Amino acid sequence: MKRFLIPSLLILTLILAACSATRSPLLSDPVPASASSSDSASQFDSAMRTDGQGAIIFEVTPLNLDAPAGTLEFDIVLTTHSIELSMDLAATATLTTETGVTVQATLWDAPRGGHHVEGKLIFPASVDGKSILEGATKLTITILNVDAPSRVFEWGAQ
Repeated sequence: MKRFLIPSLLILTLILAACSATRSPLLSDPVPASASSSDSASQFDSAMRTDGQGAIIFEVTPLNLDAPAGTLEFDIVLTTHSIELSMDLAATATLTTETGVTVQATLWDAPRGGHHVEGKLIFPASVDGKSILEGATKLTITILNVDAPSRVFEWGAQ
């Protein structure tokens, strides 16, 4: 019996070692170049911001601040129990930076009507060929006259 026990334990140990050979990152592992903090496009947090003024609750979440293509996109969820949500947010929304850039939203891609609406609010990512995120440390979306005089959503550098 002893003759089979030791080789069996050795084989079992080798099998378990092979199965658990996943590599966990070490603290000394280098940070990939794409994760550099100097990359202006990835410096903004992407946390959701809310505004509950009036009868409409707004939840605004950036979707692509870390990798903008031709547009900057924000997911917006509107919730109410008393107002028909048929407005065009692109007509009332602007995005500004502290560097002085201001752009009007180009599209509110969402269904019209109802009491629970979700869609994308889209802004151009560049003005005159220059990224609006370049050099910016603060982004502000302002939405005017949607059951409140002004709704302001801000994101800062991380």
